[in-house]
Amino acid sequence: MLRTITVGSCVSIQGTVVGNLPDGRITIRVGEQTYSGKPISTINR
Repeated sequence: MLRTITVGSCVSIQGTVVGNLPDGRITIRVGEQTYSGKPISTINR
């Protein structure tokens, strides 16, 4: 599943979800790299 996270105040990264952290952040993978950050909320239409 693709998700978008924010890292810092203005960097967004999109990738495949790898896991969830206890503090509410998620970890995603982009190629060989993994990143953790706050998930961006989805809009329900």
